[in-house]
Order: sequence, then C-alpha cells, then structure tokens
Amino acid sequence: MVKLKLAPPADDKPVRITVELPAGLHRDLVEYGRLLAAAGASPIEPARLIAPMLERFIATDRGFAKARRPKI
Repeated sequence: MVKLKLAPPADDKPVRITVELPAGLHRDLVEYGRLLAAAGASPIEPARLIAPMLERFIATDRGFAKARRPKI
C-alpha cells in the first residue's frame, strides 16, 4: 500500500466555492483519490481532496503560524 500524507476526508458540513484547476492538477487529484481509496473501494472525488490538502498545507506552514501569533 502506498503511504500518503492524507487520510480519507472526514464528513463535515462544507462551504461551497468554485475553483478552476489546471488540467494536470486535476489529473493528479484523480490519481491521488484512486491511490487513497482502500483496495476495492471506489476512488475519492478530487473535490473531496482539496480541503484536507489545504488544511494540511496551512497546518504545516511555519511562516503562516508565526504570522498568526499575537504580538506581545
């Protein structure tokens, strides 16, 4: 099994936004969803991967965390 950075997305009430993606990025998201699905399970749709990927990115961005800290 491939070790991926994300776990399958949790069910959560989403907020709808519209985003245009380059075709290559969409193909990569489709492939990521295919790899993330458990053996025999249906692939995860790209739209369901975007939020967890952005959350992970923001959570690991040290510059963002430093900028958010209150100035004392």
